[in-house]
Amino acid sequence: MAFFNKLGSLARQSISQKGQVPMVSMLNTIRCMSSSKLFIGGLPWSTDDHTLKEAFSGYGEVIEARVIMDRETGRSRGFGFVSYDSSESASEALSAMDGQELGGRNVRVSFAEERSRPPRSYNDDYQGNRGFDN
Repeated sequence: MAFFNKLGSLARQSISQKGQVPMVSMLNTIRCMSSSKLFIGGLPWSTDDHTLKEAFSGYGEVIEARVIMDRETGRSRGFGFVSYDSSESASEALSAMDGQELGGRNVRVSFAEERSRPPRSYNDDYQGNRGFDN
């Protein structure tokens, strides 16, 4: 129900501003709202995967909770992701936890967005030969 209310609200807002509904904006909203993965920002440095899962488990079944660590230092980068078994649980957690205190810091919670990445190259200045003489 909340999904349809949000979608209707977005459509009304778009129509009142421009007289038309931008399809890309609506599709992005649908994609995010049907997601069951949340981005959690502003985490205390002491937060680990277990602590993060524990903090978010009251809103549904947490499939995965992961704090992103720095490869070189092994220290938390201050953000993580929580995946739920349903988009309804994720929506409930987002509403309840965004701006709440966790370990002395107010966390930011939003739907996780797929990050588009360019293909990784071997060598940033790859010019068409792989070190071989032609």
